[in-house]
Parts: sequence; C-alpha cells; structure tokens
Amino acid sequence: MTTEAFSVRTDPKKIRKLDKLAEQQDRSRNYLVNQAIDQYLDLLAWQDERIKEGIKAADAGRFVSDAEMDAIFDKYEDA
Repeated sequence: MTTEAFSVRTDPKKIRKLDKLAEQQDRSRNYLVNQAIDQYLDLLAWQDERIKEGIKAADAGRFVSDAEMDAIFDKYEDA
C-alpha cells in the first residue's frame, strides 16, 4: 500500500498525550494517528448506513408503536 504525507496542526497538549500513548504502546505517533483515522472513518460509515436504513424503514411506514415507545421510556424513567 502506498502512503501519502499530510500535515495536521494541533495544540501541544494533544501532541504530548499522543506521544505518551505511543510510548506506552510501543508504537509510533504515525501508527496511532492512522488507527484513529481508520476508526473514525469506520464509525462514520456505520452511522451513515444506520441512518439510511432508518430513512428506508420510515419511508416504508415502519415505526415503533406508541405503546412500545412508552415501554421503552418507562424502562429508563428511574435509571
């Protein structure tokens, strides 16, 4: 796989945290940043798919009944 360099500006506190984590995990700063980017992109793709599924269900008229929603709210009311 080929790679391409790019720069990101951030505050020094984040850099220190990143470097500390990299040292603890015996990894490079670059490795951790790439892992974070991969996880973020995967999360956004997952969210996008769930949103599309929800819109498709709504367009098809599939909704939770009022009784089912009341049961969900009641479950968490005292939590």
